Amino acid sequence: MTAARKIINDPVYGFITIDQPLILQIISHPYYQRLRNIHQMAFAHLVYPGAVHSRLHHSLGAYHLMCMALSELKGKGIEITGEEELGAKVAILLHDIGHGPFSHALEHELIKDVHHEEISILLMHKLNDEFKGQLNTAINIFTDKYPKKFLHQLVSGQLDVDRMDYLNRDSFFTGVSEGVIGYDRIIKMLTVKDGELMVEEKAIYSIEKFLVSRRLMYWQVYLHKTVLAAEMMLVKIIHRAKELLADEKRVDAASAELDFFLKNFNNQGPIEQHLDTFCRLDDHDVMATIKNWCHHPDKILSTLCRSLVERKLLKVKLQSAAFDLGMVKEKTRETCTALGIGEKEAGYFVFTGIASNTTYDPGDERINILFKDGTIKDISAVDNALISVKSGLAYGEVKKHYICYYRC
Repeated sequence: MTAARKIINDPVYGFITIDQPLILQIISHPYYQRLRNIHQMAFAHLVYPGAVHSRLHHSLGAYHLMCMALSELKGKGIEITGEEELGAKVAILLHDIGHGPFSHALEHELIKDVHHEEISILLMHKLNDEFKGQLNTAINIFTDKYPKKFLHQLVSGQLDVDRMDYLNRDSFFTGVSEGVIGYDRIIKMLTVKDGELMVEEKAIYSIEKFLVSRRLMYWQVYLHKTVLAAEMMLVKIIHRAKELLADEKRVDAASAELDFFLKNFNNQGPIEQHLDTFCRLDDHDVMATIKNWCHHPDKILSTLCRSLVERKLLKVKLQSAAFDLGMVKEKTRETCTALGIGEKEAGYFVFTGIASNTTYDPGDERINILFKDGTIKDISAVDNALISVKSGLAYGEVKKHYICYYRC
């Protein structure tokens, strides 16, 4: 009997081959297909119109890079069994399956204090039951309980295939060339020593380019001030809807699933009891609801929703120091006058916060460079490296204060 085999044409990498029955079954499952309807980059398309790719695109791309990495490591004599190879591929394919609508933008807003990775694990366990234990190895790799640590590092680490794909893919769809990385060279230079993933000495400059690209993509794309404004407006919309519901005002979502998480979830037990409901929720539920709320009788909610739909976003300023309280009060007064609302309600249109990004933090997990003489050094300790302790780029978390305010 010939094994099932599918070819997927990906705009970034070309043809991606799926040749294992379990992978095909997972991709066909409704839990996975739902990822088609969740934007990879939330509202980044309001700034970069091409950035409309989905979580499904990204997970398939990460799967492809995992296939390349495992093949390269096996070619260098690293022992990886067929079961381990399949487990790592399943783990990366499902690493983002727990994301809710608009990915990180609404994380913790619909479901308080639950990270998307926790939901991913719950869904993997549920799929494991459905597929009669075939995901055991994948779950152990994903949760870092498998003896071969390098397999987990390929899924989740400073140099994982997840980051490699989203940098490459997001730069492709936004057109921001600063995010382009030499993923193929990095993968060719991967190796394993003492059970841990590391990179051969020849790839030092490719790793530095990877780290710098990540830093630039965060400030130029992910934390772009207009993207920040749109995503914070989405959060404020959910906050206002919940506030109205707490006051027993009528606020109906466009779908029963979103209605459930807005109104009833906190009184209905842990998320694992409602995974099927969660997996029927995607970006369409939220946007259809926001379009409906453009006509809601509550002025705050309708104004926020209409402004987001029509791309009349809050204005944003970024700076290194905290904003003067006098400026915040002045913007609040202007908003109160322009909209005819009170100071408390103006807090939905005028607020401050902090955006931050770290180029590389060795305290998290190190990127180790394996030299020809067998010595191992962290990338930040390599002589003459751009990403080094001396350069100040290794440890420095860059923070920027922002203020969002209504355009009067």
